[in-house]
Amino acid sequence: MDKVYHFLTLASIALYWFLVAGVTLRVVLKRNAVSVSLAWLMVIYILPILGVICYFLFGELNLGRKRADRAKDMFTPFGEWFQSLNECKAHMPETMGAHIYKIDELCNYRMGIPALSGNTLSLLNSPNEILHSIIDDIEQAQSTIRIVFYIWHPGGLADSVASALIQAAKRGVDVKVLLDSAGSPRFFRSHWEKMMRDAGIELIQALEVSPWRIFLRRLDLRQHRKIIVIDNKVAYTGSMNMVDPAYFKRKSGVGQWIDIMVRITGPTVNVLSAIHCWDWEVETGKRELPPQPECLINPHLPQHPIQVVPSGPGMPENLISQVLTLAINQANESVCITTPYFVPSADLLATLKMTAQRGIKVDLIIPLKNDSLMVQWASRAFYGELLEAGVTIHKFYGGLLHTKSVVIDRKFCLVGTVNLDMRSLWLNFEVTLAVDDQEFTEEMHWLQQSYIEQSKEVEYERWEKRPLGYRFLERVFYLFNPLL
Repeated sequence: MDKVYHFLTLASIALYWFLVAGVTLRVVLKRNAVSVSLAWLMVIYILPILGVICYFLFGELNLGRKRADRAKDMFTPFGEWFQSLNECKAHMPETMGAHIYKIDELCNYRMGIPALSGNTLSLLNSPNEILHSIIDDIEQAQSTIRIVFYIWHPGGLADSVASALIQAAKRGVDVKVLLDSAGSPRFFRSHWEKMMRDAGIELIQALEVSPWRIFLRRLDLRQHRKIIVIDNKVAYTGSMNMVDPAYFKRKSGVGQWIDIMVRITGPTVNVLSAIHCWDWEVETGKRELPPQPECLINPHLPQHPIQVVPSGPGMPENLISQVLTLAINQANESVCITTPYFVPSADLLATLKMTAQRGIKVDLIIPLKNDSLMVQWASRAFYGELLEAGVTIHKFYGGLLHTKSVVIDRKFCLVGTVNLDMRSLWLNFEVTLAVDDQEFTEEMHWLQQSYIEQSKEVEYERWEKRPLGYRFLERVFYLFNPLL
């Protein structure tokens, strides 16, 4: 019997080391960013067995075979639809500013999506203003409503939006709603799901969470976009989920969530509609491309070009990260960033430091309190070198600042769903808008300044004197960077 136990022990040890060696080789051959690969190797070695399991669950961008096959088949027809926009009169590269011109070149080359002019934009930053505006537009809908959100949380004005959708469906409007399964569990357990389906609304759970699929695809891959398109004439996107902040996470201890949405009319609406169609087909296999936008441009009016930048499995890798880097590198005077979750890649960290070191004013506004303890500690690991490089860090104390925005030189901005962490830049389905509109950008600038007025600046000298225990926790949570 002792020999059997001895043999089983040796066999278990050999199997474990064979498994670790195999996963190590897989990590190295994947050719991820060096920081990501090293972080995963640390997790695998520090957490025996558990680290290996974590890698299989979260280590690779695995969409699942069925969805991956659909995305592959979709790329050509969607690419042709996007490419056709280059023939549209709304694509006016000769009138674009320098910032968006280079981003137009990049997105056109990698995915065929051009920047389109002839839009109008409205910046909405009050929850009541946002939700009432959405309700008003839904009540005016005549033919179609297309919606995708990460979180739909019942309560308050979010219920009024649901009621408006049900009434729209009952009067014959074709309503399609796509909600992330992990982000919206409370909605799918509520009475609203049945009421919507009974009214004829097509309601789909994106990336459904199931224990049976635990090793078939990456479970923390999420549908993080926020898009509403009504009659292919009006669209919304931004940082706000379909929630009423007065009813959302009230006991989390971080205060009310602070968000923005952008209301858009013009040719860009159809591009956002196409992104919804992409997501819908990935989940359902059903194709329904939107009509081509009307491209009648008045040359005597401001053109307001917008570049839609999507990302996610099946789309060109790192596109949003490239756009972000390209935008920051073009700064001549200032860069101001707001993000709730700040765990940057090595490349983004280097870009921010270099921008500050070449004399550009760089401001980073992040919430004082975060709903993710791991992210809060991991982000602190970057403060020292950012402060030393000349970046100014502002800790916002007016709630959980959830706005995702970048303003360059007060002339050009990026707004959307993208956080400055590996999850948004590398993993999730996201969308951002690159906006070349002086008036809109100025509004975004003044909103960021209001955030700074409700913030406290992190001082380098005081930061360097923080307790040793804090430094230890920062480095420990930093090791879990690939899981954040």
